[in-house]
Amino acid sequence: MTGTQKDTERTTGTDRTFDGFTDEERAAMKERARELKASARRNSRADKTAEEEAAVLAKITEMREPDRLMAERLHAVIRASAPELAPKLWYGMPAYAKDGKVLCFFQSAQKFNTRYATLGFSDRANLDDGTMWPAAYALTGLTAADEARIGALVKQAVS
Repeated sequence: MTGTQKDTERTTGTDRTFDGFTDEERAAMKERARELKASARRNSRADKTAEEEAAVLAKITEMREPDRLMAERLHAVIRASAPELAPKLWYGMPAYAKDGKVLCFFQSAQKFNTRYATLGFSDRANLDDGTMWPAAYALTGLTAADEARIGALVKQAVS
């Protein structure tokens, strides 16, 4: 290599090659593109809402245990706590939107091959508490107390 040429292969600090996005990340981006195309094709707002909720429920059905059970319970808790939120898919994940903008979402552990599932909130969620607050919660299961806390968080996020 001359002094003016640069190696085009990028490496990390451990000299492993960096190939960009993982297969799971690329799949999520493709899912998002399909979601946007499907949303643009829908006619009325009522059709859109019903179809998007059906898509969310279908995505939940595809999940493996224990994520499926958590996603079903979260869907019920979120819908009961904030009926004004509209279910929709967001990067292939169940999400809940206010005025068309995602407020919270569920990421199954299998989505990106992680150790635990996640309940996340976007920056639109009204969860501000001083100068630092959680924007995502790791989930390995759901107790009745967890569901009550999540319901309260969702209500606060919408307020």
